[in-house]
Amino acid sequence: MGGFASSKAEFDKLNVKVVAASVDQLDKAQEVANELNFPVGYGVTRDIADRLGSWWEERRQIIQPSEFILNAENKVMASSYSDGPLGRIDARDVVRMVNFYQSQKK
Repeated sequence: MGGFASSKAEFDKLNVKVVAASVDQLDKAQEVANELNFPVGYGVTRDIADRLGSWWEERRQIIQPSEFILNAENKVMASSYSDGPLGRIDARDVVRMVNFYQSQKK
């Protein structure tokens, strides 16, 4: 998430908003949010993971990374689902993708 925080200026120029969510309760999620410059939701449940189509890890009771890039109409333009520590979307790739989509509109 740090890569997204450090890319804030680029995201602001592109009018991109970043939001994260976690299984953590409010106090722990707030600790994480205090280190970032975007909102962090809390209390993600298995039901939410199921609705997202995400992989829920029973043993630790956590949702594995599930990332979505939405356009201005909230249509999913790209998504990434992981079942472990690999395969997360890189903030620089998001900047490039948004620039690409915006160039296609012109």
